[in-house]
Amino acid sequence: MVRPCWYRPPGRDPSPGLPKGCFSFPRRLPDKRPGWTGKLFLPESWFAPEMAAERQRLGIPAERGFETKIELGWRMIQRVQVPFEAVAFDDLYGRSGWLRAQLRQADIVYMADVPQDTQVYLSRPEVGVPQPQPGQRGRRPKRSRVLSEAKPVEVRQVSLRPDIRWKQVRVRSTERGELNDAFALRRVWTLWEGQPVEEWLVMRRSGEGDTSYALSNASADTPLERLAWLMCQRYF
Repeated sequence: MVRPCWYRPPGRDPSPGLPKGCFSFPRRLPDKRPGWTGKLFLPESWFAPEMAAERQRLGIPAERGFETKIELGWRMIQRVQVPFEAVAFDDLYGRSGWLRAQLRQADIVYMADVPQDTQVYLSRPEVGVPQPQPGQRGRRPKRSRVLSEAKPVEVRQVSLRPDIRWKQVRVRSTERGELNDAFALRRVWTLWEGQPVEEWLVMRRSGEGDTSYALSNASADTPLERLAWLMCQRYF
């Protein structure tokens, strides 16, 4: 029940080791192409003591403990034996600063969908431990915080700024015709463990008028067309 599940999505070159909502784009594939592999997510309630007999009945290993979908996703990415061109995932995974940090540390490019209320900085925020004011009572501050006056804004507000330039990009053919939408870019900063992280904010406006957003650690000189292509690889 909890062993890796192998399957081949129709119409796709299979690549190993990613959770639902994540896709990899390998630079090369082995001679023997394995199907995709996954791990079964089990809710935390399944690991309560009163569920021990049920877990044993279903063949769930006794050493198995609760893991979030984010943690399972990262474990599967680590297990893949094929070099990544990029990893793209939906906003369940994309909103996880921890997961994006793991991918940056592993030098893996990501395209992470994020919700429209995700907050970003439009200039690099100054971060540090504030100095106590003269005559200030109480404990000295120990935790770092944003010291600059810049305030974060939601990504949906960024898309409405007059300085954002939208460009129509033909990404590729699809089962329903052409994927040809408007895209825009902006370098932004997010915070992870109290430190600023520079990322791409990639924005896509569909023909129906819906706008979606993604953060990426692709290099600063990555062209718009390339980022648009990466953003759309989870859509067929």
